[in-house]
Amino acid sequence: MPHHYEFRVGPRLFLLSLVMAALGLSALAILQLSTGLSASATLAEATVKVSYADIAATVGLLQRNRFGGAESKAFILETTGNGAAFLDFDADGSNDLLVTNGTTLEPLESLQNSLFLYKNDGAGRFIEVSAKAGLNQTGWAQAVCVGDVDNDGDADVLVTYYGSNRLFKNNGDGTFLDATSQAKLALTGTRWGSGCSFLDYDRDGWLDLFIANYVDLDLGKTPKPGQNPNCFWKGIPVMCGPRGLPLGRNVLYRNLGDGTFADVSELAGILKPGGRYGLGVVVLDFDNDSWPDVYVACDQTPSLLYRNRGNGTFEERGIPAGVAYNFDGHAQAGMGVAVADYDGNGFFDIVKTNFSGDLPSLYNNEDGKFFSDLSKQAGLAANQLLGWGVLFLDTDEDGRKDLLIANGHVYPEVDKAAVGDRYLQKSLLYRNLGNGRFADITDASGNAFKQLRPARGMAAGDLDGDGHPEVVIVNMNAPPSLLRNEGARQNAISIRLSGTKSNRSGIGARVILEAGGQRQMDEVRSGGSFYSQSDLALHFGLGTARTIERLEVRWPSGTVQEWKGIPSNQHLTVTEGQTELARAPLKGR
Repeated sequence: MPHHYEFRVGPRLFLLSLVMAALGLSALAILQLSTGLSASATLAEATVKVSYADIAATVGLLQRNRFGGAESKAFILETTGNGAAFLDFDADGSNDLLVTNGTTLEPLESLQNSLFLYKNDGAGRFIEVSAKAGLNQTGWAQAVCVGDVDNDGDADVLVTYYGSNRLFKNNGDGTFLDATSQAKLALTGTRWGSGCSFLDYDRDGWLDLFIANYVDLDLGKTPKPGQNPNCFWKGIPVMCGPRGLPLGRNVLYRNLGDGTFADVSELAGILKPGGRYGLGVVVLDFDNDSWPDVYVACDQTPSLLYRNRGNGTFEERGIPAGVAYNFDGHAQAGMGVAVADYDGNGFFDIVKTNFSGDLPSLYNNEDGKFFSDLSKQAGLAANQLLGWGVLFLDTDEDGRKDLLIANGHVYPEVDKAAVGDRYLQKSLLYRNLGNGRFADITDASGNAFKQLRPARGMAAGDLDGDGHPEVVIVNMNAPPSLLRNEGARQNAISIRLSGTKSNRSGIGARVILEAGGQRQMDEVRSGGSFYSQSDLALHFGLGTARTIERLEVRWPSGTVQEWKGIPSNQHLTVTEGQTELARAPLKGR
């Protein structure tokens, strides 16, 4: 059913509306003038219903997350939580789910598996198969990213840990091999790996690896709650940090093409900016020069934008680009990060989630070099919750990317204090109005958005083949949520890329399509959100358009391909260098 909104106008607009009515202008035109909405945005707002239901329990996503204490947190290690990934690990044509998990400081409870692998049975249910698949590790797992590191056609997985990160090579038979040592990625000592992303930074056809690190944490040297000024929040004794704790340093590994990686962090300029409290990572070509750049959301320190120079090195320019701080020039507690060309100007924009009492940052990419923080102007200031996972996703399939944010406080202790915050928080959905602004439609978007959660990671992907992506949310010390959009469908297209000269996963390939008078673009990417991996297949809503007038793919190798007159409501598989497209219909359309 249509949404109902109340608009209040001043005396001048009221008189103007009378004049317009006398001239025979419609109520829609009056509404557009008084609110600044375009005709297409107003119609979409009035007619397209979005309604999400949480179906996790009914489809078998039952494993409970374990990540430190549930009632209190003694160390910052217990607070960040976990991510999730969409991947077809057994190549049966249906997306599966991998959810990372943690442990506890209590020795008797520390042996729970750190990875939950849910196999999609193709009929709408999931079976947990981590032990059968060889993923039976324990420890403080953090982020997950997916990519085909050996170009054999199977999805490999990198999981970051507090301790040592792990690379799981896909054997192609439904099982994985821990190839960390073989790939020369094993660490000596302890690091706190956070966000990760596979990327082909040198465009040689092999996926390299970027890993952010959060805190150089030594639990034996870390103070307890209330022991120094960095161990209080609003007068409450809480876990200490990150301020006052040693900074982490990011790492770039180059894939040598022989099954091994080499640490090129110093050579490539990754270490030059110094340490940061790095969390979320996303890789995209922000300046349209065909080389992948890296953005790192940082906690209490300036966030980083590594610009790829195209010669094997990076230049960090977060401050001059305007994405290191907020609109007031202050460092924020950056957590998750998402990217889309939300305003259709041909450049990718950035959203960063932040701490409680702050608003999300919306960095509008003006020209590939400079960004403006337009979070207030875009309508994102009303909800100042503690954000983690974040996605740009076209929930109503009108051709514009909407915005989802998963929230949950970092301190369970807030529930016992009168500080105006709560540990469980609502997730948010903002509809893209097409005029640079977003409308909060959370309360009108189904029962799933009425639930309060201790949310952390979030990812999106199509689990049932209908071309309408589901959303998984990882909840701290609770089972995950799986949100299915049961609202209205419009036309859509799903596009999966397979490289030949480029890396097999198609990571870094850009897709541009024109349909129904709109031009959309996206890039295949690994990692993003908070500690999570969305489906590598790209989803485009097409509104009422039944045909894609033009489809262009720009591959990392430099190859450019183009097609015209493609019917909507299909799954397309595009193989680099081949003119023939593999096609399958979207279910139920």
